[in-house]
Amino acid sequence: MALYTTISVNVQRTAADRLCNFGKEMKVMKKPVLVIMAAGMGSRYGGLKQIDPVDKEGHIIMDFSMYDAKRAGFEKVVFIIKHEIEKDFKENVGERISKYMDVAYAYQDIQNIPEGFEVPEGRVKPWGTAHAVLSAIDEIDGPFAVINADDYYGREAFELIYDYLASHEDDEKYRYTMVGYELGNTVTDNGHVARGLCDMNEKGELTGIHERTRIEKREGGIAYSEDEGATWTFVPADTTVSMNMWGFTASILKEIKERFPAFLEEGLKSNPMKCEYFLPTVVSDLIGEGKATAAVLKSRDKWYGVTYKEDKPVVMEAIQRMKDEGVYPQHLWEEA
Repeated sequence: MALYTTISVNVQRTAADRLCNFGKEMKVMKKPVLVIMAAGMGSRYGGLKQIDPVDKEGHIIMDFSMYDAKRAGFEKVVFIIKHEIEKDFKENVGERISKYMDVAYAYQDIQNIPEGFEVPEGRVKPWGTAHAVLSAIDEIDGPFAVINADDYYGREAFELIYDYLASHEDDEKYRYTMVGYELGNTVTDNGHVARGLCDMNEKGELTGIHERTRIEKREGGIAYSEDEGATWTFVPADTTVSMNMWGFTASILKEIKERFPAFLEEGLKSNPMKCEYFLPTVVSDLIGEGKATAAVLKSRDKWYGVTYKEDKPVVMEAIQRMKDEGVYPQHLWEEA
């Protein structure tokens, strides 16, 4: 009888310990944060006040991203901006969104480079997407998603990436993720676009990204050119592409910071005025070194963006159609 009692107590203790440890693990998991790269907005649009709304209610594309992110579970957004657009951005975007989400700001500054390096005289081009994310290092201490400010990603993408970030942590490798789209859902009828064509293994993990800076619809399908249009290579419409929607643990920030000097050493020699430190390059390098994996989460949504002014009517029509179908309310934040 005593033996039975001892075993029973030990089993109960073991179960209690597991429950306690599970509780501790749950407490450690931080809520994913949304990071929006918006530092280039002022230069592209000639100032934030000139950003064109994409519906009758005055919403911009970023409103739909934040609305979808909030519905998916994100509670905090970090805007990466430039000091030059701070006032306009806060007045036109930040103050409005702060009523519905926790808002923080990080500033991408071309002068913010490691000691021992100098910005080439006359350079105005920012240092790229990896440098932009590094700018937010003081605002991020857990998992986070990164998006472009002026791309429409769709509701499903935010649900996929939030669920992944909320349930995965680094182990023997960094566990990153990205949302992939079908190429055919991301091209415009009005010109060429730049896309990252993805290679994946049998587990659905990213093995490489090939940046193609000129992809367009042509007679017979979708093709890219690497010689100013002299020759074209056709690509299947269902090819998975990256739209710069990434999910990371905080470990990526350490890697970006540590690799930045080596990038500058090379880039300032080969292309001092235009070299850029890209997020996909850092991820590809980490995967190649066996330090990270990146699960590719596939979205069936159609991407929208105003790459050309002729794209705007198409985007507006698509937004209104989604409102009519109940995907979004007519007035977003009134019903948040």
